[in-house]
Amino acid sequence: MKTAIFAAAALALASAPIVAPSSAEAKGCIKGAIAGGVAGHLVHHGIMGAIGGCFVGHHLANKSRENAAASTQAQHGADPTTGY
Repeated sequence: MKTAIFAAAALALASAPIVAPSSAEAKGCIKGAIAGGVAGHLVHHGIMGAIGGCFVGHHLANKSRENAAASTQAQHGADPTTGY
């Protein structure tokens, strides 16, 4: 059981630089892989859960970063659709 969790975590850490080259994206991948690995472990698919969690975490990190950029632009009076 623990072997599957450690294998999923190792896979997530090893693939993080490939999937997400920047630190914010890597954090999303790692956090998602850990959560997905634990959830997948409960249904005996820890590695698949870690892989799926990494992709979801990566997507959510990108979405959060885009929302933060749009919010910053809106606070400074810029049009978020054009950036001016």
